[in-house]
Amino acid sequence: MSKKILITGASSGFGLGAAIELARRGHAVVATAETWPQVRSLRDEAAHAGVTLEVIKLNLLDDADLARAATYDPDVLVLNSGIMESGSVVDIPMARVRESFEVNVFRHIELAQGIVPKMVARQCGKVVWVSSMGGIMVIPFIGIYCATKHAIEAIAGAMRTELAPFGVKVATINPGLFGTGFNDTGAESHVQWYDAKTAVVPMPDFSGPLSAQSDPKEMIDAMVDIIPAEDHLYRTMRPFETIDAAKQWQETEWTQRA
Repeated sequence: MSKKILITGASSGFGLGAAIELARRGHAVVATAETWPQVRSLRDEAAHAGVTLEVIKLNLLDDADLARAATYDPDVLVLNSGIMESGSVVDIPMARVRESFEVNVFRHIELAQGIVPKMVARQCGKVVWVSSMGGIMVIPFIGIYCATKHAIEAIAGAMRTELAPFGVKVATINPGLFGTGFNDTGAESHVQWYDAKTAVVPMPDFSGPLSAQSDPKEMIDAMVDIIPAEDHLYRTMRPFETIDAAKQWQETEWTQRA
């Protein structure tokens, strides 16, 4: 059955891949992009792929953009847009911390508050939060990013229970380390402000982990399956080996010393 699906952050990475494939499978996809050049590029991507997307501009920090997006009434709302800022917790500028929470968490809550009441009124719908392995685990030097994703886990968990009586489902998608370019730009983001001479904690070399990223197709395929599905697990994490790593990490929190 065809669904109307609104996806934030669809100009690249998982959002782009999922939007194109969902449209190819016959769903009516509203895909958002942050800037006008990205809007035009996304429309070109859709045309090149031979699919139809409704593409709208959504800079989550722009009140007008957010208000317009909130007028939509999708069957499924996919909260995918996000930013990653690298840096130790004691060094990263607070402006970067605040922006991370605004984009990844607060503005997505605002969008949900505009759209979900319409789902509740008709007694059906679904909200899919794109979290991360960093919502379960903590990765040093991207601790602020992980903090935003931990917040998403709490919010999604609360929403799941709160909205269940009204027929509205809530789920999370938790990507591991995939080569979409998102991790690479996040790892590099600190160069805009970092000064090795004054930093409290030296930044590490990220090149090792970044050289072993997985093919994004695995995560996109899983997203495309679960986003429109009527029945699936609450949490979808890929690659599969990341599931065991996340469970092991959680277990060590109960045994390791401070």
